[in-house]
Amino acid sequence: MSAREMLEKMEAEYLSPYAALSQNTQGRDRPEPLCDMRPEYQRDRDRILHCKSFRRLKHKTQVFLAPEGDHYRTRLTHTLEVSQIARTIAKTLRLNESLTEAIALGHDLGHTPFGHSGEYVLNQICGDGFVHAVQSVRVVEVLEKDGHGLNLTKEVRDGILNHRTSGRPSTLEGCIVRLSDKIAYINHDIDDAIRAKIFTEKDLPREYTEVLGFSVRDRLNNMIHDVIAQSMDKPAILMSPDVEKAMKGLRVWMFANVYSGSVAKSEEKKAQQLIETLYRYYNEHADQLPEEYQRLMSERGEKKERVVCDYIAGMSDSYAIDRFEELFVPKAWKA
Repeated sequence: MSAREMLEKMEAEYLSPYAALSQNTQGRDRPEPLCDMRPEYQRDRDRILHCKSFRRLKHKTQVFLAPEGDHYRTRLTHTLEVSQIARTIAKTLRLNESLTEAIALGHDLGHTPFGHSGEYVLNQICGDGFVHAVQSVRVVEVLEKDGHGLNLTKEVRDGILNHRTSGRPSTLEGCIVRLSDKIAYINHDIDDAIRAKIFTEKDLPREYTEVLGFSVRDRLNNMIHDVIAQSMDKPAILMSPDVEKAMKGLRVWMFANVYSGSVAKSEEKKAQQLIETLYRYYNEHADQLPEEYQRLMSERGEKKERVVCDYIAGMSDSYAIDRFEELFVPKAWKA
């Protein structure tokens, strides 16, 4: 019996009857020989962790665009916090931790530079629209590995696609990531906003903090415990009505006080203009796209507008700024 078969046997014997077992995966679009050591979802986790799109997340904005300070979250640290919360919940509920982690690590691979402001402007100017969850699936199916994609299992791709509020993941592991994403960003965005002196802990509405807790640590602890308590031995991932109502209320409050109009968003218009300018330029000069993107058009027949969108969405904040300066900012010269 191989190491993989032993691990699959352990899953079948130990995990919840509601868990997605690695041996029961619906598989990959392109069949591959099984690994002798790792079950399929663990292989997917490893592929995401080692891909280029994952590494670029460290230079992409979460909420605070180009903050002065080393301790504000980036898209990468957000992803790691989602993964940690999701794994804790999955492990306690005896669900598939590897599947949960793979979905969590991949859920934002398609996110734009400059956070949701970048996503907003691409959605406005791209003819086919732009949704980061859809783009994340496109990254793992097409864009990675020089146009070949990562060839992930269907369950991982489903979880990535459906991690947004409106999504309906087909596995409980995907449902955990969908909820963990909100738990993570509500709490760490509060932490970053307090660090930026946008508000203080005491400014948070008491109707929500009395339910969830009076610190980031307590709120995380209480929300995670609530999900586990409500979901144990059930075929669903749930929150108690009071906690869910308070979480949603706090999320709405954050949109009003941080995500719109705060100092955290003061440079947003400039970032959006930068992205729009790059988009217009590369649509007019597609021959200047990197070779792997040109092959998407010549060999796969992809539309130019879609490929330009792929290129810009894949940029880090700093790379987008560098490209803009290279193309549009005059340079000093010497005689």
